[in-house]
Amino acid sequence: MKKIKKLMRKRWFSNAVAGCITVAFFLLLSNLDVVWESISKFIGYFSTVMGGAAMAYMMNPLAKFYDKWVFKRVKKKSRRWSMSVALSVTTVVLFLVLILVIIIPQLLTSITNFVTNLGPYASSLLKQLNEFGLSFSGSSKAQLLKDLLASSEDLINKLVEYISDNFPKIISASTTAGKGVVNWVIAFVISVYLLSAKSKIKKGLKKLMRATMRRDVYETSRVFLSRCNDILNRYIIFDLIDGLIVGVTNAILMGIFGMQYIGIVSVAVGVTNLVPTFGPLVGGGIGVFILLMVKPVHALIFLIFTIILQTIDGSIIKPKLFGNTFGVSGLLILIAIVIGGKIFGILGILFAIPFVAICDYVYKEIFIPQLEQKRKQNAGLKAGKTEQKLQPSETKEKK
Repeated sequence: MKKIKKLMRKRWFSNAVAGCITVAFFLLLSNLDVVWESISKFIGYFSTVMGGAAMAYMMNPLAKFYDKWVFKRVKKKSRRWSMSVALSVTTVVLFLVLILVIIIPQLLTSITNFVTNLGPYASSLLKQLNEFGLSFSGSSKAQLLKDLLASSEDLINKLVEYISDNFPKIISASTTAGKGVVNWVIAFVISVYLLSAKSKIKKGLKKLMRATMRRDVYETSRVFLSRCNDILNRYIIFDLIDGLIVGVTNAILMGIFGMQYIGIVSVAVGVTNLVPTFGPLVGGGIGVFILLMVKPVHALIFLIFTIILQTIDGSIIKPKLFGNTFGVSGLLILIAIVIGGKIFGILGILFAIPFVAICDYVYKEIFIPQLEQKRKQNAGLKAGKTEQKLQPSETKEKK
């Protein structure tokens, strides 16, 4: 140990360490794709467990709601929590069954009808555009549209031909999808166990943090994790509620105006509304495209009330639901969405807003106060040194 300490005191030791760190950093940057692929592969081994933890985290607010309001008369805490977990799991399963039994068949019917009538819709659209004075007789774009959408039978035949030519690939993709479904079922079972053992897991983590951290660091970490948990919970819960409100409102408005394909368009609008900034544009574009093929007047009406609905959602509904979670710069949110989308895909886009909110909280309530505290301490030390320098001169004057 003494030899190591003597070695560390040498002048060349710090330069050697800095050189090694520089070389390692250079190798990391030059082989970033390989490193990222290795990390992704390593994380993939734990993907099922991580998915179960994510499901448990998302079901936790529902279980807490049942624990606080539905089973509040049950005195024993462990029994009350077990009943809340069981009811929350039942709620999630019933919701998934509702989607599979009711919504998905309607969506499939709408998609089938749309594909079957694709040719007549395209010809009707071109006819109405010509009636409005937009002649496309010599346009290459119109000819391309006619070639692509001239007949739904050609489209179906091409689809059947593609399936027959790529049957082994489709079987392989189906096998992969089946494995994915099995993994998600296993993850759901793991989430139930994790949610049931929530109190034990929290106690174990608290003991570990207290044993490995100083008291002030532990308190700071506890407050930080609690705030991050609050931000994520608010975002996930109220984003789902907001998407449900927008989807249902869209379905009601489409029903009032007698539009077709209410199910597929409303589901598309509600799901894409979960994605911040760009989601409403994508959902509105899908609805306008489908209705434009069916009836252009309905597409125009849909576009108008979608703009109004998204304006109300952005200025009234979301601020009421999210509260202070949106108290960050719109530019930072946009930058986080772009960077998160390029690095993590759709998950990076979905969680860009809570990430920015957490960073804003760290900057304003942790980083800045620490800098101000250090500045005050430095100012106090300087004041103390000046007083010490002045004391000898004062004693000389007294003499």
